[in-house]
Amino acid sequence: MTGSPLLNAFHQSNAALLTYTVGGDPNKETSLEIFREIAQSGVDIIECGLGHGANIGDGGAIQDGTYRALSNGIKTDDVFDIIKTLRDEFDTNVIIMTYQNKIMSYGEDSFLSKCVESKVAGIICVDWPWPLNLNFAAKCKNNNIDFIQLLCPTTNEERLKLILNDAHDVVYYISMLSTTGQKLKVSPNEIKDRFNLIKTIAPEKKCIIGFGITEETIADFKDTDACVVGSALCREISKSVNEGQNPATNIGAMVKKLTNKLKS
Repeated sequence: MTGSPLLNAFHQSNAALLTYTVGGDPNKETSLEIFREIAQSGVDIIECGLGHGANIGDGGAIQDGTYRALSNGIKTDDVFDIIKTLRDEFDTNVIIMTYQNKIMSYGEDSFLSKCVESKVAGIICVDWPWPLNLNFAAKCKNNNIDFIQLLCPTTNEERLKLILNDAHDVVYYISMLSTTGQKLKVSPNEIKDRFNLIKTIAPEKKCIIGFGITEETIADFKDTDACVVGSALCREISKSVNEGQNPATNIGAMVKKLTNKLKS
C-alpha cells in the first residue's frame, strides 16, 4: 500500500466531511440517486452502510434505513453495484461500513475482490476490533484499501499507541459511548481533547470523528481532520419516504448545508 487514496480528501483549512447512508435505502435505484446527490453536494468521502440484521452499533435512524433496504431485497452485491456505478461517474471516494459477519459470510478474499472492482477506498468493521482484525487489515493493505481502525473514549493511552502503530493512514474516533444517532453526551471540547491526544501520538494519521454529529454541532469540529454525519441523513430519508418526497433532493440540500458549516 503506497498511501491511502483517502488522503487526498482531507484539507489543510477545515475538516473533511463524510456522510453515511445505508446502501440500498430505500431501494437500489433511489439509493444510487441519493449517493449521486451527495457526491455533487460537496462531500469529501462517502460512507456506505452494508446492511446487517444485527447492526449492534447503530441507533434507530440507521436501523430503520437498514430495515427498509433489507426488506426491499437488497443484497451485498446490490450495494457493490451501487458503489461501482457511483465510482464510475464520480471521483468521490467511498468507504464501506459493515460488520464482520457480512465479510466472513461473503468470504474475505471475495469481499476484497469486489471492493477492488467497485473502487472502494476503505473499510470500517464495527465489531472486529484490534488486534483480532490484523490479518484482514493486512489483506486490505495488499489491495490498497484502508482498513480503518476504531478508537473510543475508553481506549487507554497504552492501547491507543498500539492500535495507532498498526493502523493504516486513517482511523475513526467514536466520540461517545453509545450507538449512532444519539445526542452528544460530552462537550465538543472534550472530544477534541481526545482527538488532540490521538494526533499527538500519531500526527501522520488522519482521524475521523463520528457519532452524534449533526448540522447543529458540526461547526464545532471544523478544526479537526474530518467528521461524519449519518443518522441525521438517515432520518431525513425516512421523513422524505414517509411524506412522499424525493429523498435524493432533500439529502443533497442537507449535505450542502453541512459543507457550508465546515467551510464558514
